[in-house]
Amino acid sequence: MKIFKSNYTASNKEVDDMQAKFNPLQVILNPPGIQFGMPGDTIELYVVVINQGDQSAVIDLYFAFDEVFQNLTGWTSSPRESLALAPGQNSDEVKFEFQITANALPGTYEYTLVVDSPLHYPQDTPITFPNQIKVLLKEQTAIRVNDPTFSLKPNTNPNKPLIFNPSESLQVEVIVDNRSYLVDRFRLNCPDLDDDWFTINYPTTGFEGPGLVSDATALELNPGTQGQILLKFHPPGDTLAGSYSPTIRLYSENSPDLVLLDLVYIQIPTNYRLDIELNTILGQVSRSFGKYELSLANQGNIVRELILSLKSRDEEELYTYKFDPTEVRLLPNRNAVANLTVKPKPWWRRPWFGAGLVVNFQLDIKDQQSLPLPNTLPQGTLVWKPRSWWQFLLLILVVLGLLGGIGFIIWRILSPDPLRLESFSANDSQITEGDEVALKWDIHNYQQLQKLVLTAKGSQPIQPITYDFSNGIPEALGKGNANEIPPCQVQDKQELICSNVKTGVKTKGNYTFDLQAFYRNGIQLFSPKNQVASQTTQVEIAEKQIAEVVSFQADKPLYTKGQNILLSWAIGRPLLLAQIQIAGSADDGTLYSEPIIYKFNQGNITDPKLQKLCTQQNQQLRCTNIPLAAYKAGKYAFEIKAFPNNGSQKTSFKKTESKIEILPKPFKIVSFTINGSEQPNLVLKEGQSATLSWKVEGENIQVKLLPYGNDVPPVGSMKLPVNQAFPPQIGLLVNDISGKQQPQQRGFAITVLKKVEPTPTPTPTPTPTPIPGFNTIPRTLPRNNSPFKIPLPQR
Repeated sequence: MKIFKSNYTASNKEVDDMQAKFNPLQVILNPPGIQFGMPGDTIELYVVVINQGDQSAVIDLYFAFDEVFQNLTGWTSSPRESLALAPGQNSDEVKFEFQITANALPGTYEYTLVVDSPLHYPQDTPITFPNQIKVLLKEQTAIRVNDPTFSLKPNTNPNKPLIFNPSESLQVEVIVDNRSYLVDRFRLNCPDLDDDWFTINYPTTGFEGPGLVSDATALELNPGTQGQILLKFHPPGDTLAGSYSPTIRLYSENSPDLVLLDLVYIQIPTNYRLDIELNTILGQVSRSFGKYELSLANQGNIVRELILSLKSRDEEELYTYKFDPTEVRLLPNRNAVANLTVKPKPWWRRPWFGAGLVVNFQLDIKDQQSLPLPNTLPQGTLVWKPRSWWQFLLLILVVLGLLGGIGFIIWRILSPDPLRLESFSANDSQITEGDEVALKWDIHNYQQLQKLVLTAKGSQPIQPITYDFSNGIPEALGKGNANEIPPCQVQDKQELICSNVKTGVKTKGNYTFDLQAFYRNGIQLFSPKNQVASQTTQVEIAEKQIAEVVSFQADKPLYTKGQNILLSWAIGRPLLLAQIQIAGSADDGTLYSEPIIYKFNQGNITDPKLQKLCTQQNQQLRCTNIPLAAYKAGKYAFEIKAFPNNGSQKTSFKKTESKIEILPKPFKIVSFTINGSEQPNLVLKEGQSATLSWKVEGENIQVKLLPYGNDVPPVGSMKLPVNQAFPPQIGLLVNDISGKQQPQQRGFAITVLKKVEPTPTPTPTPTPTPIPGFNTIPRTLPRNNSPFKIPLPQR
């Protein structure tokens, strides 16, 4: 977009500098001042240079900008222009274009135009012209020439925010330019912020009386004048640290529909201040807990998530502690209290005399976000008071009890506890065929065990198994396979717990297992030798369930070749289904085709075509009207087999109740012609030839040519001479060899005209009278499907 032009030399300060020191180069910029645009717009800047010096000069025009402006325009390097001007010569208008990127964020971006002539005016150049581009919000109304505008001072952009200092408010000066021809009133607002975030001060009108406070609610400007509105930001104390970009909107009383917007980018620095105080409630204890109160105050502007713990200031940690709560979440300007209880330990470290045991600890706090914490954390002390005098009596009793305990141990060594077979059972008393029976038992005082004998009675003959404990736990029970836990484990040095002991029994039936535990000889002093402990358990191995075919049928018993046989079936327990196989066979054992297989994955159909025709209801898979091409004539019995996926060797199958008959396709006589004609009544002249052509479609058929009676191929032709012996009727007869279809025939009635020889005498002869019915041949004969019934014309 091209912005209006006007002659502009420089700012007032630059003019004063030029007056103070003459510059041979005069620069005119158009448009002057700040330029406005939206993301995706193109901004144009026009430059005219006048050489007022006394020599010709080469003048370079280029831009100086930072990385922020580079991201705004997408420039990798500055565009440059070079001008060669004689003394007193003006340059043509040089145009520069600034393409604002489509994803540019609203804000004010600064750049500098540099006019340089290092070869000819090194003392007077370079000349710099700072300028700005203001990127507007997309929601802002397009600004016309006479529409009011406003700008912010200081200007900001996403990479140049204003830094907020909590000790003072952040002031922004809003400069309003009334470019219209009417007096206008302007109001300012920040629609994104709450009222406690900002304060707007409008300039006084000058008509307030002495002692009156200004209560201006708008800025009133005459045509073509500028005014200022002060906007102060003072975020509340609980505002989180971070970057904020509130929207500023200027309202014009004369143009209420005009949307004038801008953004202010504000950075609130992070404040990590956290006040921690530990108060002692109960610091000297004898039997109870020490009690403390931890006060936490978040004086910063970020959310703190803290984990509370203690660490000892002594060489040993002689206490246990508990925080309630152990984790604290604090919002800015919020307080929290956690209760701490400390218990000294162990009990025997409690002093007998003196002032008590002093336990020193220090608060240890972890920030879940790894944010800074105070360098010094509070410390605490707990005093464990000495014991009372009556506890000496308890000490004496303890010593006596210890002596009694030693005596009891000696007695137990001389008379150990007897071996006890506490429990004996199967891991599962009811399992499925193919799974192996696993046993478990628990034996107390297993060191007295000599051997274990496992016997079983049931459907399968089983040899007794003996585990010898003479040299400790046998390898069969003490060592498992690779990556497996051993079957037997020792607990508390006396209890042998065995679980998942395999027996090798997998066949279905009912079994009774008996475990006998034999004592070691000579171990027990007061028990009889060779004592035996015994227990039994029963296990039932049930037959493995499989997927079972409930029903299987076709929609009808008779089909014609080329049709689809529609099969339907129902299969129970489909989750046990691995695949379905459908096959057909004739009485002589001939297969209808290769078996059709549908595979399943955990009861789910893998064939997408079959998925649309099958449903599962009441633990049954029902498939309806599954098409099977009838491409082979004959009688066939179809069978469905369901193969299980659980390793069982059994399969469930079912045949259709009756055989399905497939008839061949109906045959038909496609064409039968003589000399290319299909007319049922033909007249042929003697001496000519007759070409017979035919085409019959069908299978398992017999084709005869009448009256010859010989078999001919379904498609063929024959050439016959026409003479007086030519048959008066010729037909084609088609029979079904299987006898399932009615014969078909088609034929012709033939009239042969005798050849007339010319008379050799030159004498003219009277014209013979035509014989009725000889030369008179009907032009059109009636068509009949049975040509042998059509009467032939009489000669």
